Amino acid sequence: MRQYVLAYDLGTTGNKAVLVDEQCHLVASAFYPYTTFFPFDKAVEQDPWDWWISVRQSTHELLEQSGVPVESIAVISFSGQMMACVPLAHDGDPIGRALIWADMRSTAQAQRLNAEVGEHRLYQIVGNRANASYSAAKIMWVKENEPQRFQRTYKFVQPKDFVAMKMTGRFVTDYSDASGTNLFDLSSLQWSSEILAAAGIDGGLMPQAVTATTVVGTLTASAAEELQLVEGIPVVIGGADGACAAAGAGITEPGAIYQYMGSSSWLGSVSRMPILDERARIFNWAHVVPGLYAPTGTMQAAGTSFQWLRTVLERGGDDLSFERMEEMAAQSPPTAKALIFLPYLLGERSPIWDASARAAFVGLQMHHQTGDLIRAVMEGVALNMKGILDAFTEVGSYDMIRLIGGGAKSRLWAQILADVYGVPMAVPKVVDEATAMGAAVTGGVGVGLYPNFEVVADVIGEEQMIYPSVERHGVYSLWQPLYEGAYQALKHTFQRLSECSFDGDRGTRMLD
Repeated sequence: MRQYVLAYDLGTTGNKAVLVDEQCHLVASAFYPYTTFFPFDKAVEQDPWDWWISVRQSTHELLEQSGVPVESIAVISFSGQMMACVPLAHDGDPIGRALIWADMRSTAQAQRLNAEVGEHRLYQIVGNRANASYSAAKIMWVKENEPQRFQRTYKFVQPKDFVAMKMTGRFVTDYSDASGTNLFDLSSLQWSSEILAAAGIDGGLMPQAVTATTVVGTLTASAAEELQLVEGIPVVIGGADGACAAAGAGITEPGAIYQYMGSSSWLGSVSRMPILDERARIFNWAHVVPGLYAPTGTMQAAGTSFQWLRTVLERGGDDLSFERMEEMAAQSPPTAKALIFLPYLLGERSPIWDASARAAFVGLQMHHQTGDLIRAVMEGVALNMKGILDAFTEVGSYDMIRLIGGGAKSRLWAQILADVYGVPMAVPKVVDEATAMGAAVTGGVGVGLYPNFEVVADVIGEEQMIYPSVERHGVYSLWQPLYEGAYQALKHTFQRLSECSFDGDRGTRMLD
């Protein structure tokens, strides 16, 4: 009987379930969305029960679509969005909604943690800056603002860990997700007692951390019944989406680099030790490949910026598909007729690390049309990512960048990236499922179905190479300082805007 890996990729917009066979070929996939809540300024939440429902529904659809017998599923594994705060009770039930990675309400807590530990010291321990996007500051916020919820919490976990707990009854995370909390010592691969103490968080509230390929339990009878699977399937914990995306893109050897384009976007590489950038633009995860690290630079709102503009335009009466928006953007010249978009809809991590940053169109004039706005958004993301690439090129050189994620399906966006970077972009046939494929290969390696992580390189498909235009790269090289200068010119204004409060119909109130 053929054997299969069942893997789940719990992303920002929904869960993607995939079945992958023993040759690491994708057999079937199913997607089920869930809702994101924005209860107040900077707050971004999801209901963990929605994650579980999406896992259940996507499993049912996957089995029906593929016809694969449940007895042939050899292992279950996961990838998931990182840096959340998911409070669970002793019985594993969630205590209220989770604060996801995009939630930036805990800026004050992050600043206090930075002051307590010291910016340089914290970066040396965890390989990341203290920031509101990470779990530590979010947990601190819950402790200070929702003390009853904090007192009821048995463990703080990540999204995939909640689903794994529902399947096995065990509270476990992996090194890659742990390294996105601001609480994990990357050298010792243990929770940092020094940072936990500074944050005022009892170490007992954190789950056991293990390698991503670890079998953490087997599928319980109750979970099997709900998912329409069979009891006893091994469950491998898997890894964080960034680390799984690297594995799914075939980035498993030191020196390679890739870019993921989804709701957020990141550039990631592989190294044997964390890369500690003097300006702390790069941060570091543990890789799902044991013994390796995944230095990364992430911006908050890449595809999110594009989707935001689409939503705004459709409210105005336009019915715009992605393809139609791309066609309109292609009619606009490089620099979108001298229009800059700063893509800071959710504040920003790399390269500027400014939670107060705001999005802005700079340079709007009467002659600008819809296509110019769309192109400016695409270019704004690329120009922001160029600042991250600059940090990587200070420690290495790259002759091409592999591009994955939903945004990789846009030929225009890939061309803009190549032109801004001055580096060819390699787009494999498998772009949408790369993160889920990374979760699948992690699970397969964990139970011995695959000999190593290199098996994925044979199945990601031939790459389409997109080469930069020398002329357009020259234009963007001159445009980059204007883009960076626009942020610097508005930085103080962004800070003042972040100090405003919203009072319903009464409008905005400026704070003293």
